[in-house]
Amino acid sequence: MEVTLKHIAESVGGTVVGDVSIVIRGIGSLALAKEGEISFLADPGLRDQLRTTRASAVMVKTHTDLFPGSQLVVPDPYLAYARVAAMFAPPVPRFEGVSERAVIGEGVVMGKGVSVYPLVYIGRDAVIGDEVTLFPGVYIGDGVRVGGGTVVYPNVSILPNCIIGRNVIIHAGSVIGSDGFGYARDGDVSVKIPQTGTVEIGDEVEIGANNAIDRASLGKTVIEKGVKTDNLVQIGHNVVIGEHTIIVAQVGIAGSTTIGRNVIIGPQTGIIDHLEIGDRATVVGGSGVLKSIPAGEVVAGFPSMSHRLWLKTRGHIRRLPDYSAKLKELDKRIRELEQQQEKERQG
Repeated sequence: MEVTLKHIAESVGGTVVGDVSIVIRGIGSLALAKEGEISFLADPGLRDQLRTTRASAVMVKTHTDLFPGSQLVVPDPYLAYARVAAMFAPPVPRFEGVSERAVIGEGVVMGKGVSVYPLVYIGRDAVIGDEVTLFPGVYIGDGVRVGGGTVVYPNVSILPNCIIGRNVIIHAGSVIGSDGFGYARDGDVSVKIPQTGTVEIGDEVEIGANNAIDRASLGKTVIEKGVKTDNLVQIGHNVVIGEHTIIVAQVGIAGSTTIGRNVIIGPQTGIIDHLEIGDRATVVGGSGVLKSIPAGEVVAGFPSMSHRLWLKTRGHIRRLPDYSAKLKELDKRIRELEQQQEKERQG
């Protein structure tokens, strides 16, 4: 693919300083970009690489004398990089049509331009939208609906009656609609609670590899529009995740918790059941969330607390050996004073 710098500027809403007619054939980092490629400066710590990069053009927030070539000035170089990278990214490989080695159940409705690889299973009465791509090993249960433009990578299981929106990406190995973890205790015995609900995933959601999203015990587990999850995320039954929330790797969210819109949950965070996480809250990685979080709050630690308080607490933890030594010294001095006072009383 070849495009002019002018075309890129128009696509990302930037202004070119230099030659707008330069032809761009790809994108690369400042250190690795070659002639004919565009690069970007998002980290000020890499400014010195502007002097040595071989890129034909760079995207910057403000014009700089460090780079002699054409510059594309944009409000957010990292965001511009994401959009320009999409221009040059290779398309998702597609099987032409529906493979004869796929198993298609009765009553399945297929849209236009679907791509169904060999060894795909589609259950009865499923609905597959236009331009959907299903890679080998995908299991689509009875009554599942998959919206147009969705890509389902190898060995994904979408269990019966789940609903997948439009332009969703589900990465390899994920399971959508497995039973929620629901049991009632009868003495020492765990009695399974049937999980009769479903999962509903909104448009433009991206599910990382090896996610597990449990069906509701009753009703729906809901992943709203634009949510992005990293690899190895567990979402329990009846959880609701608001629009455009980001969930990083190895997060576990227990059942019936509600996550607001535009929330960021850092890696290796655990959230217990029946909580409410407010809109635009941030949970720092490694946290243990044991109570609800107000909108806009930033929390960290186990148990989670205000991020500012957590930082102070961590500072004190590092100084505990010093505190201990000082306490021992104070204790010794107090005992000596008490002994001295006792001698004076007796004298």
